Amino acid sequence: MSYAVLKMIHVTSVIISYLLFSLRSMWMMQGSAVLQQRWVKITPHLVDTVLLVSAITLATRIQQDPIHDPWLSAKVAGLFVYIGLGMMALKFGRTRKTRISAWIGAQAVFLYIVLVALTKNPVLLF
Repeated sequence: MSYAVLKMIHVTSVIISYLLFSLRSMWMMQGSAVLQQRWVKITPHLVDTVLLVSAITLATRIQQDPIHDPWLSAKVAGLFVYIGLGMMALKFGRTRKTRISAWIGAQAVFLYIVLVALTKNPVLLF
């Protein structure tokens, strides 16, 4: 598979993953029962698996790794923070305020990850 196809798969899965997170967050804020539907619980995991596999494949293909490439380290660290905030926003936040605060934080971390990916610079100074 070519680099261009892998990158397209990766970017597409990033977009779908983000859209699913945003949709699930809106449903959470509305208290919607849709969150309990089977497809809502399974689909994000499938998309995120494609996202992770494509990310690892791309990093391997371009011979970069988080240990030697600071921008990739920043993306991986950001991903862990994003996942933690997402879990707090959608599942573990005890109050609505906590969930919304975590959701806002996740948005900021997602933006950081995207900017690092685009600039290859882990220290973004605006």
